[in-house]
Amino acid sequence: MLKSGPQNERDLKCDHLTADVAVVGGGLAGACAAIAAARTGAKVVLIQDRPVLGGNASSEVRLWVLGATSHMGNNNRWAREGGVIDELLVENTYRNPEGNPLIVDTILLEKVVKEPNITLLLNTAVFEVTKSDADTVGAVRAFCSQNSTMYEVEAPVFIDASGDGIVGFMAGAAFRMGAEDADEFGEGFAPTNGYGDLLGHSLYFYTKDTGRPVKFTPPSYALQDIEAKVPRYRSFNTKEHGCQLWWIEHGGRLDTVHDTERIKWELWQVVYGVWDHIKNSGEFPEAESMTLEWVGTIPGKRESRRFEGDYMIHQRDLVEQTRFDDAVSYGGWAIDLHPADGVFSDRPGCTQWHSKGVYQVPYRCLYSRNINNLFLAGRIISASHVAFGSTRVMATCAHAGQAVGHAAAICAAEGKLPRDLSAGDDLRRLQRELIGRGQYIPHVHLEDEADLAQRATISASSELKLASLPPCRDQLALDDAWAMLVPLEAGRVPRFSVWADADEATELQVELRTSSRLGNFTPDRLLAQATVSLQAPADREPIDVTAAAPAMAMAAVKRAGTAAAHGGAPVANDVGLKDELVEIDFNSLIGEAQYACVCFKANPAVRLRLSDHRLTGVLALTQRGNDKVAKGRVQEPPAGIGIDTFAFWLPKRRPGGRNLAMTFDPPLAQTGGEQLTQGPSRPTTQPNAYIADPTDPNPAAVLTWREAQTIGRIVLDFDADFDHPMESVLMGHPERVMPFCVRGYRVLDDTGRTLAHVTDNHQTRNTIELPEPVTTKSLRIELAHPAPTTPAALFRVRCY
Repeated sequence: MLKSGPQNERDLKCDHLTADVAVVGGGLAGACAAIAAARTGAKVVLIQDRPVLGGNASSEVRLWVLGATSHMGNNNRWAREGGVIDELLVENTYRNPEGNPLIVDTILLEKVVKEPNITLLLNTAVFEVTKSDADTVGAVRAFCSQNSTMYEVEAPVFIDASGDGIVGFMAGAAFRMGAEDADEFGEGFAPTNGYGDLLGHSLYFYTKDTGRPVKFTPPSYALQDIEAKVPRYRSFNTKEHGCQLWWIEHGGRLDTVHDTERIKWELWQVVYGVWDHIKNSGEFPEAESMTLEWVGTIPGKRESRRFEGDYMIHQRDLVEQTRFDDAVSYGGWAIDLHPADGVFSDRPGCTQWHSKGVYQVPYRCLYSRNINNLFLAGRIISASHVAFGSTRVMATCAHAGQAVGHAAAICAAEGKLPRDLSAGDDLRRLQRELIGRGQYIPHVHLEDEADLAQRATISASSELKLASLPPCRDQLALDDAWAMLVPLEAGRVPRFSVWADADEATELQVELRTSSRLGNFTPDRLLAQATVSLQAPADREPIDVTAAAPAMAMAAVKRAGTAAAHGGAPVANDVGLKDELVEIDFNSLIGEAQYACVCFKANPAVRLRLSDHRLTGVLALTQRGNDKVAKGRVQEPPAGIGIDTFAFWLPKRRPGGRNLAMTFDPPLAQTGGEQLTQGPSRPTTQPNAYIADPTDPNPAAVLTWREAQTIGRIVLDFDADFDHPMESVLMGHPERVMPFCVRGYRVLDDTGRTLAHVTDNHQTRNTIELPEPVTTKSLRIELAHPAPTTPAALFRVRCY
């Protein structure tokens, strides 16, 4: 038994911790920074003031994780962030396709606690900074209310990922709040005072149907007269909840740091007032059996302090896609600003303007300009208010956080400061190591000299020569314009053929389009046009669609039958169709390898045949808008705000989104084994993947060296569909494993000994750590096709 008599005062228990890297803030940016640093061997202390990790992504707030993919509502194809955040999102989709926010918590916690180099302090809030000199943080002090313990954490480098920048603020780092004047960075989209210069907080709620009548008596503080006080009250309904109601936002006219508790209370008033309106106004009879299941207890913050680095990224960098020598990350969400009056505003809940492609984030935005050993991660990085409208979203924050974590580990190991890595050999090393760990940096391609695969000769048992995407029995009505996004080599453009059916004699107008900027997927440059005359049904002979095209894979295809087209949806047909196989020859040249869109203009009288075949690096697109992130199928900004006008060409989400049936003459052929050591691990200007012939029963790629190599680690990068956003909650996903992802593979040495055998892969990146290094002159990688209609693909092989 412990007994203690009266004392004048007592000190709290205090634990002194030392680390190579101290990370303050356990949202996605901080967690990914900590994991990235720990995986280099650095000792990391991760301090989080909440009981779970994830910040706005956690079950405490329940916002979906998004970044450059933007709900598949922009032209950024294959843009989901790579590295640690990809690992987390792929795992969440596999375990949690329904989007349960509690499962998101478990995955993030698991990934952190599995790292032996991370000491995790939950429920622990930093409240004091001590400095070793005027420009250097020496230690932070934090308190955990759950175990009544004080922690003092020392480290040579600190990462502030706290959201409000608590370390930077107390250390005296230069920061800003509110919007810059338009003249400072030449930002045409800089908001006026009437719009406001801070984004507010949001608070979400979940509902469920109990199957029996449920009464609701609102608390006394619930907002009354919703109809009079919330201009957009007609948007409330019984089908949307959680972060679908992101526009329940407030606080943009207040101090979003020090007034947060007030903002939370006023958001609670709104939420309970909204539910009172839904339950008791009589306008929603379907709500009779519904009840509140959960209401947030802390608001999701959007904006507070933004800290100044050696560079401040701004609107023009995003729109013009500025190339930075020190790029280490990227973004692609729209510039997304909200009226400061939030839910009480009569303006639209947000104004979003997209760029034509992804933009680079320079390393100089990721550390303080005046505190020498302080890195910045998350929404506090060095960005103007307008650029912050894009850089603030969680997947973008996480991706940059990975770069910060890795850089911090280098600094700690070598006695360097963040600015030391901003140029020269140190910068190139950082970029190279980030890429080697799965970090995609647009337009940065640096080979790793330590990668033994770079010295190998590569052969393959087969490779895809794409002559056809074979037709199935379904058709697509051209109520909207559609396109096939395909990779083309430099030189003469192939001839294309499609199966077309028309209700009457008409013309099919076709365009060949590319992007005005290599690496983008906005088809804003018209290269060629063609017009194809289609006959009336009575004037043409039936075609056997099975025999008319060489199959990409062996597949039984029924002859199609006639049916009325409706709404752009696939139309199933079984008998009696008279399809026309029509050839399109643009008789055009392209100067360098790149993606192109074969665009079919809208014509409701025409239907095109679909294909059930999918493969890496080829997509069907439609010219439509996504109302989650855009106002229409064409972005049309007001004049003078520095934003581009262009059309959106978007894929459909699975289980829809099938390719158009099409032939290619000559076949498309950029998928040989040599791809395994060349480009990024995702489609960019080419698929950048080895893709096997789907008729090959046992596809394999073989790396061969002239002399035996000693190998201890093998890294394989598979296709977990970087085009799919993988929203973490609420949306739901039709599959747990992406259809392009190789599930089964074997790796063998030159004696035929199996080094690895995997039958249930779902991740992008597989790292094989061999129990003992092997000495071999070859490695054979045997792949299993994901499906009869989807050939095996592998982006990259690395050996160390």
